[in-house]
Amino acid sequence: MIRNVGRVAAMATVLAITLCPALAQDKAGNGLAVGRQMLAEDNPGELWVERGRRLFHEKRGPRNASLEQCDLGEGPGVVKGVFAHLPRYFADTGKVQDLESRLLTCMVQLQGFKREDIIRTRFGTLDRNSDLEALVSYIGAASNGMRMNVRLKHAQERDMYKAGEYLFYRRTGPLDFACVTCHGDSGKRIRLQELPNMTRAEELREIIPTGWPAYRGTHSTVRTMQHRLYDCFWQMRLPDLGYASDLSVALTTYLYHSANGGVINLPGVRR
Repeated sequence: MIRNVGRVAAMATVLAITLCPALAQDKAGNGLAVGRQMLAEDNPGELWVERGRRLFHEKRGPRNASLEQCDLGEGPGVVKGVFAHLPRYFADTGKVQDLESRLLTCMVQLQGFKREDIIRTRFGTLDRNSDLEALVSYIGAASNGMRMNVRLKHAQERDMYKAGEYLFYRRTGPLDFACVTCHGDSGKRIRLQELPNMTRAEELREIIPTGWPAYRGTHSTVRTMQHRLYDCFWQMRLPDLGYASDLSVALTTYLYHSANGGVINLPGVRR
């Protein structure tokens, strides 16, 4: 059912983008923004939110346990406000974790899933749904209306932020690219995709709290921040970014803290 809805939504996205130039004459020619608005009014990502809600409370895995004892930073089973404060340091793992790496920990420790099996199905396809993408959608949406407030109280949180900042500006790989290469100026775009200037807090506050997780019409599924970073590394022709790796969490810490003050509204809608 979800896959069928996703395909229809993807077709609607293409149609909306095709029709948008005529609809957007009074909006500075921003047809893509109109297309997104049309799709967001009936966001297919809500299906992933509901599936994630069920998965969170359902007893699953070798230990037949739910995630209701998973502490995402606000106490066992609490999901409201969690997204606004992640990444953060967790004493039980001794690490700074984002939402996806923390969920991975809970699914292994509480439910008994194997880490490698979860990572193997971390990203959904047309033929297979991803539990992580659904769970992230549900937990992210539970903070809607709140403002991003990633705090750097612990020394490891501050170290992660500094590492993420360094990685954001570091040029590397065969193309000699850095994150800032695409996201260091305003008004850039690649084909139909705008490239937000992530060195400006006001632009980050519009993207991060409403960006990922997001329903991607071209993928017919919801994608998360870990997938977005993975895709960026692929586009820069770098080695595959390890899922829930320290490198990915460092970049997320830097970007999310820099977006503090932005209002959360998830899941988003993207091309």
